[in-house]
Amino acid sequence: MRPLMLGGDLPVRRLGFGTGQLTGAGYWGPRGDAADAVAVLRRAVELGVTLVDTADNYGPSLAEELVAEALHPYADDVVVATKGGVVRTGPDLWHIDGSPRRLREMCEASLRRLRVETIDLYQLHRFDPDVPMADQLGALAELRSEGKIRHIGLNTIGVEQLEAALEITEIASVQNRYNLLDRADERLLRLCEERGIAFLPWFPLGHGRLTSDPECARIARSHDATPGQIALAWLLRHSPVLCPSPGTGSLAHLEENLAAATIRLTDDDIAQLDALTD
Repeated sequence: MRPLMLGGDLPVRRLGFGTGQLTGAGYWGPRGDAADAVAVLRRAVELGVTLVDTADNYGPSLAEELVAEALHPYADDVVVATKGGVVRTGPDLWHIDGSPRRLREMCEASLRRLRVETIDLYQLHRFDPDVPMADQLGALAELRSEGKIRHIGLNTIGVEQLEAALEITEIASVQNRYNLLDRADERLLRLCEERGIAFLPWFPLGHGRLTSDPECARIARSHDATPGQIALAWLLRHSPVLCPSPGTGSLAHLEENLAAATIRLTDDDIAQLDALTD
């Protein structure tokens, strides 16, 4: 499996690690023991993960701090991605703030928590409908020109938004919900392929729904695998720009997820999986 060239210059393995599960429900508050989270992060890198995807509001702040505690100083091949633009003040309390001043404050806070001078991939967690797109992307482009971020990514967007964003600045990645049973953003995926943009799907395992699909379960049994592993293997086969980063707080589940890269789906498997719908 060839690595994905993120932004054209950062090679990453196409199975990354997402840190949302290292914090509590709704990405709020501590979950389990910090030492366990650090152990999972370190094991992920030992097993070959090179893309670690986090966000400033996971915890909030906690996930970035755990990444730094576990992995700093970072290996040369480790790429850390984070997000800003959404402010969380409680488990179910959050608001979008894409003002240039606030985006700068968020980015600089992430730099401190991650203990880096440059964030490899800084993703706008949501577009702020009350702030012109050009102002939001302009703020990120300015941070990039200052060397505080290397590449810009976008989260939860549509085709038209991506097309408009590309008229303003270079975009290295998008991150939308996408998985075996949820392909509403297929057009967006194809645009990413055309433009060489990485697509980092969130909920790549279908948030648990895959385990109840009989066809996925049948194919999993034929490979002595789990439905989740089949779903990840399908993503890796479906498009060369897809880079799923499933998260977990379990060492065993981490190893299970990463083993999906070794599964070789047959053409018949692919045809059956392609035919599935939500």
